[in-house]
Amino acid sequence: MKTKGKKITIYQVAQRAGVAISTVSRVLNNSPNVSEKTKDKVNEAITALNFRPQVSARKLASREPQMLAIAVPSFTTPYYNEVLKGVKDEISDLDLDIVIYNTGSKNPKEGIENFFYRGTADAVIAISIDITETVHNQLQASEIPIVLVGSSHPAYDYFELNNRKGGFLAGEHLIKQGYERLGMIKPIHNTGSSVEREDGFIEAMRQFKIPVQKKFFITGESTKHAGYTEEAGFEAIFKYDRMGEFPDAVFCSNDTQAIGAYHALSKLGMKIPDDIAIMGYDNIKFTRYLDLTTIDQKMYTVGVKAIKRLAEIIRHPDGSKVQEIIDPILVPRESTKKVST
Repeated sequence: MKTKGKKITIYQVAQRAGVAISTVSRVLNNSPNVSEKTKDKVNEAITALNFRPQVSARKLASREPQMLAIAVPSFTTPYYNEVLKGVKDEISDLDLDIVIYNTGSKNPKEGIENFFYRGTADAVIAISIDITETVHNQLQASEIPIVLVGSSHPAYDYFELNNRKGGFLAGEHLIKQGYERLGMIKPIHNTGSSVEREDGFIEAMRQFKIPVQKKFFITGESTKHAGYTEEAGFEAIFKYDRMGEFPDAVFCSNDTQAIGAYHALSKLGMKIPDDIAIMGYDNIKFTRYLDLTTIDQKMYTVGVKAIKRLAEIIRHPDGSKVQEIIDPILVPRESTKKVST
């Protein structure tokens, strides 16, 4: 019987037959390397589900991926664009078509589960997406080559970002510049990376005996892109204004927030760094023109590393895993320079 309202995928056939997707693909391609008993199970599942195979399903039997999916919570923010640039500049070495899949920033876990449920990709680079047990099971069943960026899982290759160290570097820098009343603009939706950055920032404050004033740890009101936006940074500054009290220095969760904060402070007639110091996170290209202090996550380099590693997995699927932690670096500029009084 056919499931109403949903297109039947090769993943569902494999699940019903109790075999891997690659096995279903071999049956579709009349491969001799499948037992008659397994063929019968797969064909029974195909008939029961009224499955109509697509070209992409047949390609899997060759074990040569054809479609690379970049799964990302958002492809409009500069942070993710830097990773994508690195991937794009290296993709010519692989004979792959590329598609960008937006999982959505509010619930990327559900988005990636739905993506794998459809079974449309032959290879994946997943950016800033945690691998749930459901996704792990889907990947194990499909045998799809995958590289994680900005998250980690013991079963897969990954390039994890040391966000806690980045937060610590931000706090340490501001403290060494002589600032003592420190604030932070956070995203409105907590993510693993945002919590780690905040934890590292607070760790630096405690290590240097600087009081942690939680009233200065605020968010904007915008929910777009989880609050990592210019609007959120702009709104947060006006929250300080309504509070009637500003910190001496503010650490923004990303550079885009910092750009919004710059604009809001300009509207209020406040000068950077004379009246307040501002720093961001990511070191996107625009920050150099604002003279914005920031944390560089080496995102372009990570994108290059990810696609190179994926190529190695495709060529040598049984090789040892690469699981690397990428340490960020501080990029000091004028926006946090301590002004003599």
